[in-house]
Amino acid sequence: MQLPKACRYFRNCSYLKGFIRMISDASTIAELEDQKQANDLQNLIYVDKMPYTVVTEGKAEVLFPSSHDVFYNPVQEFNRDLSIAVLKQVIKESAFVNLRDKSKQKDEAKPDEQRPVRILEALAASGLRSIRFAKEIESNLKILANDRDRQAFSSMQRNVKHNKVEDVVEPCNEDASLLMYKNRCFKDRFDVVDLDPYGTAAPFLDAAVQCVADGGLLMVTCTDMAVLCGNGIEACHAKYGAISAKSSNCHEMALRIVLQSIESHANRYGRYIQPLLSLSVDFYVRLFVRIFTSPKAVKESVCKLSLVYICPTCGSFYLQPLGNKLKTDKGEKYTPAVGPPVNKRCDICNCSYKVCGPIWSSKLHDKEFVEEVVQMLEQEQEQYKTYKRMIGILTVVLEELEDCPLYHKIPCLASTVHVVSPTNNDMRSAILNAGYRVSISHASPISIKTDAPQEVIWDIIKAWAKQHPGKKTFENEPSKTIMSNSAASMFSFDPHPDAEPKSRTNNLLRFQVNPTSNWGPKCRATTSLFEGKEGEKRKRYQNKRQKKDSEDHEAVSKKIKVKEESNIDNCIK
Repeated sequence: MQLPKACRYFRNCSYLKGFIRMISDASTIAELEDQKQANDLQNLIYVDKMPYTVVTEGKAEVLFPSSHDVFYNPVQEFNRDLSIAVLKQVIKESAFVNLRDKSKQKDEAKPDEQRPVRILEALAASGLRSIRFAKEIESNLKILANDRDRQAFSSMQRNVKHNKVEDVVEPCNEDASLLMYKNRCFKDRFDVVDLDPYGTAAPFLDAAVQCVADGGLLMVTCTDMAVLCGNGIEACHAKYGAISAKSSNCHEMALRIVLQSIESHANRYGRYIQPLLSLSVDFYVRLFVRIFTSPKAVKESVCKLSLVYICPTCGSFYLQPLGNKLKTDKGEKYTPAVGPPVNKRCDICNCSYKVCGPIWSSKLHDKEFVEEVVQMLEQEQEQYKTYKRMIGILTVVLEELEDCPLYHKIPCLASTVHVVSPTNNDMRSAILNAGYRVSISHASPISIKTDAPQEVIWDIIKAWAKQHPGKKTFENEPSKTIMSNSAASMFSFDPHPDAEPKSRTNNLLRFQVNPTSNWGPKCRATTSLFEGKEGEKRKRYQNKRQKKDSEDHEAVSKKIKVKEESNIDNCIK
């Protein structure tokens, strides 16, 4: 048979012939695999001989190579302590029951048997969190600590063995999403799934909401706060399906955007979420939600989401629910919400609105659950290094208003009209004296969450501005437009007995003070533990090839130039 011209050309190619011979020879492939295994074993022996630094956190001791960069951030100890406390309380409440397959197979465990609580840490890195779970939670646990990176997997194996928790923690070296998809069947689901990636957790949410058992706990961390707080709305929409905004309440909006994303992923499979605790702290958001299955409850999700109209000038915001729930003679009916809730231009400063969202507009926390966690912490305070901060921030959570999404920052309100900022007590007293409720937000020490309308809040600021006028209060925009409309009523700034929150009265550690300069998320670990001698050799010869190619290119260019000059001289002669 006559081959096409292109095929005849490649048939004569020496590289292709060599490749065909290699793939057709099974013994060659076996030799290559044996050689790879031998190299891996040699690298492991090389790594085991390296000096290690012992890092102690809680009851766990983790080994980190002294000369290599392995990702560990001590600032995240608060995150891990809080995760252990929440998980302890969930297990204590017997939230994990012995769920059986709907097929009711004969080989299933008996209902009264105590089965282990199955936990998956999908992105375990060094395995520190899983080891702490195993050593500090006195329950029957079975933990699968997974990481796709071979370096992290080797570190996990070593740390699990060092802490003697091999019977509880099982290291795994697989792709996180693929592992969760493999365990989405009813009988294989996990009771707890923990996602703590470097950056966004968005790529793992679809698999996570499927592999969590009914009533199970999903713990999520996202550290891409720049995207969630308005720097790159296109990236936020691509990852979370919502538009973020640069505003004074962007940290709480980040929380609600991630909750909306988790709810959206869960709804596709007839499931919904119940937030237990949602925090925006330090440089990340941390969410604890339970996953339930109920197609009927999924219908109510449309009433838990809202768009947000935000004025970029004065910061006024209004929520537009996506749907309404109506009761009829035949049952319940869901209809699109009526809107918009605003005019074309802002009534406060006459500027145009920006639209963002949708966001989760329902409750962020289960306060009964949080109260139980606080009571448990008071009994076990010696077990947590960050106990004081945990108690402080959970107390602030209990003081937050549940039905008032988003908040204002008092200095931002005052700076808009160019006046000295009122104190927290002054602003809270004025709102309370006017007959409205007010609280602080755990996301900011200078925030106010209130059920007072936006117009009332700005009337209070106008009254304060008239009592404490600044040099530019009535001269420049937008303060000129804002102050041109007089306040609808008079407001009193006399101290109110409930203006001082109990968390502040009791001198609790409510908000973290940056411990060091340039404090925040660490850089991603890039140094490999498996470089060995070849890695050291590679470092010595790094960029040498590019340098040689550059020198060869210069030499060739020089020869061409000399030849061209010679040809020109010959032509002249």
